[in-house]
Amino acid sequence: MEFQANQISIRNYLKAGDLGQVAFLHGKIYGEEHGFPIGFEAYVMKSLVEFYHDYNPELDRVWVVESGGRMVGFLLLMHRSNNQAQLRYFILEKEFRGLGLGKKLMQEWMDFFNEKHYQEAYLYTTSGLDPAVSLYERNGFVRISEEMTENFGFPMLEVLYRLNTK
Repeated sequence: MEFQANQISIRNYLKAGDLGQVAFLHGKIYGEEHGFPIGFEAYVMKSLVEFYHDYNPELDRVWVVESGGRMVGFLLLMHRSNNQAQLRYFILEKEFRGLGLGKKLMQEWMDFFNEKHYQEAYLYTTSGLDPAVSLYERNGFVRISEEMTENFGFPMLEVLYRLNTK
């Protein structure tokens, strides 16, 4: 990809080791910053396997953010039924936030969403991720519902956002 600032690069294809790194980043960052237990990392690992089995490079896209040869961020557009897309695994290490990188990734996600003529998109997030929520809302995602769950071994508020272009 063309974005290179301060030795940051973005690529749109997967290499061996990438899926494990995505799970690692989620486990590390959500554990350190939000106190999520290892069950969250296991959930991410399981859902990455689902993604890999359904991966279609014509319909899906990854954004692998690297610096110094290591993954420091990730974003995924995953195709779903009924001409829908799901935004998943949007993550950046702390030192790479506030550089405009999240905004750039979100714009590229939206561009691919529109290029492929998806009609709807959705994402799930949790409470307490205000900068991410602000970015989603600025791009047209609307909060649809919220639910207290214990999906990762502790009580948390899961929130569904939807983008509709119909």
